[in-house]
Amino acid sequence: MQFKHVTLDFDGQVAILKLDHQEVMNAVSVDMLGGLAEALDEIADRRDDVRCLVITGAGRAFCTGANLQGRNNQITGKRSNAGATLETAFHPFLRRLQNLHCPIVTAVNGPAAGAGMSFALMGDLILCAKSSYFLQAFRRIGLVPDCGSTWILPRLIGKARSVELSLLGEKLPAEKALEWGLVNRVYEDAALMDEAMKLAHDLANGPTVALSLIRKLYWDSPENSFEDQINLEVQSQRIAGASPDFREGVSAFLEKRPAKFTGK
Repeated sequence: MQFKHVTLDFDGQVAILKLDHQEVMNAVSVDMLGGLAEALDEIADRRDDVRCLVITGAGRAFCTGANLQGRNNQITGKRSNAGATLETAFHPFLRRLQNLHCPIVTAVNGPAAGAGMSFALMGDLILCAKSSYFLQAFRRIGLVPDCGSTWILPRLIGKARSVELSLLGEKLPAEKALEWGLVNRVYEDAALMDEAMKLAHDLANGPTVALSLIRKLYWDSPENSFEDQINLEVQSQRIAGASPDFREGVSAFLEKRPAKFTGK
């Protein structure tokens, strides 16, 4: 399925969302954000059939940040409101990814810069091609990091490394990102999508209700006290324990067979 600068395909119970504006190395425009919203609407309509989402980029880039083409003509001679599009377009997309009903795998196939880096880090599992890299590019154009990067980065790699990436604007190669704990796995470029799809299908065959609750627990954890978090675990366990997949998982364990989860 084709939306504005976005392609959406389905492989069984896995949805593959591809940023697809190769002329600008998949830089994000308002049009692309509209296409992404429509793609997520389609995934929501197929909620019962989609049990994992893979996000990647078309061509040789994952996403090189915001599309700045024509921006200079728009801001010459008057004050720019660079934050307006964040509130109206970027933030709604990020919130929808955070609250998605199933796991997200990001397959970073090339540069992931600026907002593109934030998109990549929204994955529950982040896989990278060896040639890919990350870049906090904002300081190069006189802006501050956005799209949640100042929240996500310190929690993944600590304050010192986060500030270094943002103040210096240096490229972070995939293998160094793996060493730092920013990403989960690095593969040879040609193997990335095959490995991403293997992992996605494994997740799609899992207990989707429990996996969704696991996502939420870890998203909520940084802001919760220990007491708040263990109470949230109790609430989540009650929901998971009431699902048919819990009964199937226990039966499969006792019968020494692979579980056949339905995701219900």
